Amino acid sequence: MLIVDDLNDWVGAMGGHPNSKTPNIDKLANQGTLFTNAHAPAPLCGPSRASIMTGLAPSTTGIYGHIRDNDIRKVNDKTAHSQFLSEYFKQHGYYTAAVGKVFHEAIVDGSFDDFGGRHKGFGPAPAKNLKWAQAKTSTDWGPFPERDEQMPDFESAHWIANKLKQQHDKPFFMACGFLRPHVPWHVPQKWFDLHPVKDLYLPPYMRDDLQDVPEIARLISDHPMMPTTKWALENGEYRNIVQAYLASVSFVDSMVGIVLDALESSQYANNTAVVLWGDHGYHLGEKDKFAKMTLWERATRTPLIIKPPKQSNKQVSHKPVSLLDLYPTLVKMCGLPENLNNEGQDLTPLLHNPNAPWQHAAITTYGENNHAVKTERYRYIRYEDGSEELYDHQVDKEEWRNVANDPAYQKVKTELAKHLPHVNEKWTKYSAYRSNAYFSQKTKEAGWQETHNK
Repeated sequence: MLIVDDLNDWVGAMGGHPNSKTPNIDKLANQGTLFTNAHAPAPLCGPSRASIMTGLAPSTTGIYGHIRDNDIRKVNDKTAHSQFLSEYFKQHGYYTAAVGKVFHEAIVDGSFDDFGGRHKGFGPAPAKNLKWAQAKTSTDWGPFPERDEQMPDFESAHWIANKLKQQHDKPFFMACGFLRPHVPWHVPQKWFDLHPVKDLYLPPYMRDDLQDVPEIARLISDHPMMPTTKWALENGEYRNIVQAYLASVSFVDSMVGIVLDALESSQYANNTAVVLWGDHGYHLGEKDKFAKMTLWERATRTPLIIKPPKQSNKQVSHKPVSLLDLYPTLVKMCGLPENLNNEGQDLTPLLHNPNAPWQHAAITTYGENNHAVKTERYRYIRYEDGSEELYDHQVDKEEWRNVANDPAYQKVKTELAKHLPHVNEKWTKYSAYRSNAYFSQKTKEAGWQETHNK
């Protein structure tokens, strides 16, 4: 299982950006099923990963913000009695190993047999930020350090590669969590050279994009730690940021290649399933943001590739799926008994036929009772105050026109609303959120204290 932090659709196989260079991820996509309409349970690392690993939706657990990995079990009865994905495989006779960022910080104690560690923070950093001087943020961009060997992801890739060279007398479940392209967008110069600034295309951007969204949408997506597109344009940094993100994606693609090459040359090449996913998407200037943490397409959509053992043919599915579906899907693929606590859908019917009938929607939750419902055609958002957004991707894939108040779409909204979660658990007191004033207040109301994360 290959996990890529903050990866949006800027990979070649998804066609998200014309300047993308990701030969290794593309190769994997050409050998398995690429889900082009996959969405995160939450548009933020901590709650998304907690949801994926427990098989429980954020609205069930109340984990809406970052949480200490070892606090997940303390949240409520559901999490207390859940088995993490790795533990379920371990219970059924698998050897389990992980390295890097798998949960939010690293791993929950005891959730894997072996853990190769996770670098504290997000890699080596220059003595002072190269571009972005805002305090209390990892956001920055530019070439650094000099060599791939200095990057934590290099160590993680080789740790897993070495595990694949070993003799295993049990089936195994291995997870490798890469840090890039999470900020800071620092990778060695050679990756920047792959993407000359003068040749880059900029993402579609409309300056007044947020004028037709509800006030709450602006409040919960306001993250002053990150630059705005307006700032990037006025300061001549937009192309540099796009270059840095593309460079970071190309770098992590090469790390993915190290692992895939090791698997291909190992004795396990023909009996090992491979899954690659990003924990959520990322805005690169769209809607005036360089951030995740919204309920719009750019923040929820992420790559998902599943390659069963021995499969070598490319399949593409445009059906709406959730990363919450990974747990039951991997369990079914490997012939294990169903875990009845899982709230996701088994995707194996789409692995057999990517165009199979599919009545499900993908749900993304950001804070208590704020949800996005994604189908093949529509994105419907309902916020905790009842306000709404609706986008028709058939005519508006950039989500520039909110048609929630258009009477012609009333029936569509009614149908989409049927997918909204019926349970909306209160914010857990173990969940911390400090990069947004609106949600910081919510977590304080839930009983969270500064001492929780010290």
